[in-house]
Amino acid sequence: MKIREEYTCPLEIVHDILKGKWKTVILYQLKYYGVASLSDLEKGIKGINQKMLLQQLNELREFGLVDKIKYEGYPLRVEYFLTKDRGEKIIEALEIMQEVGKKYLNAKDIDAK
Repeated sequence: MKIREEYTCPLEIVHDILKGKWKTVILYQLKYYGVASLSDLEKGIKGINQKMLLQQLNELREFGLVDKIKYEGYPLRVEYFLTKDRGEKIIEALEIMQEVGKKYLNAKDIDAK
């Protein structure tokens, strides 16, 4: 994922960073876990496969939202976490989006009755 040379609005760059089916879910899972292994994230996100998870994590790392710790030894162990400066900051926006989603889902339940 590449960042464009020019943007007309700051929201465009945030959209480019977060676009995709899984990135916001991965970020929210990392908020929940704090530090998570690949298998933790796979178990916590229904429908994602390991290849897609790794791709999305690598893109989030490129943008500085996520980082990882590699441990020495065998078997190979890697853990992912939100970065302090960008990753934890974006969570504030995701929490607002989460609340909007909850209200929307509640309104749909009421409309269906």
